[in-house]
Amino acid sequence: MSNEHHAPDAQKLAQDCAESMFERDEASRNLGMKITHVSPGKATITMPVTAIMIQGHGACHGGYLFTLADSAFAFACNSYNKATVASGCSIDYMLGAREGDVLTANAVEQSRGNRTGVYDITVTNQNGHVIALFRGKSYQVRGEVIQSENDQ
Repeated sequence: MSNEHHAPDAQKLAQDCAESMFERDEASRNLGMKITHVSPGKATITMPVTAIMIQGHGACHGGYLFTLADSAFAFACNSYNKATVASGCSIDYMLGAREGDVLTANAVEQSRGNRTGVYDITVTNQNGHVIALFRGKSYQVRGEVIQSENDQ
């Protein structure tokens, strides 16, 4: 069978994984994040910058930028229904984000082996300006993302 026949199933699995994880993800939901796209190895998430996210220099605290990128990373690397966690992450800040901005984190898988993966996440504002660049390294652990009734 060609990959074309598998693609719809892989896409549905990625979407089901994202829905299952997002339902349990209090942190991302409470920061106003929304998943706008997910596919195998990829995820796009948006987040509005609110007043509570502003630090002493008048810009969005870097921890919130990291959290947004980390969430996009999580949804991308868990899109295969294999429970996967971060083994390391780094971020470079390019521009400050301001209150009222709507940020988008776009995660793209760069490599995926048996247990490890590398993902690059670009955070942009509503004007398309790059706010931060994030790289996440993943490690697959035991279990699946979609929890069955018996697991809960």
